[in-house]
Amino acid sequence: MSSPLQKVREAALELPDTSERLSHGQPTFFVAGKQFAQFRSNHHGDGKTVVCVRTSSIDEQAMLLEADPHTYSKPAYLSSWISINLAGDGVDWDHVTDRIAESWELAAPRRLLEAGGR
Repeated sequence: MSSPLQKVREAALELPDTSERLSHGQPTFFVAGKQFAQFRSNHHGDGKTVVCVRTSSIDEQAMLLEADPHTYSKPAYLSSWISINLAGDGVDWDHVTDRIAESWELAAPRRLLEAGGR
């Protein structure tokens, strides 16, 4: 069985022109040099296992936080991003994979999007 980090890594690295490197000690995924996902496990002792992804706006972030506070939380240091809870057996990995891909689309340069994206 894959770990949450391995599942996030697989979802992120299957997208075009992506790379992984540590940023602030966390596995972080980039498209054309722009960050689009970050895996966090017990970040600053918070006890959470999450993936942080971009949202289209502060309004989308607020809507997600209100709609499903068990799944979503507001990540430290990343404004207008959302954290998705990866702990437990009830994680909807299809949803997580889709949110990682949407975040990639928000960060990707136009040339990649015009080439067909994901």
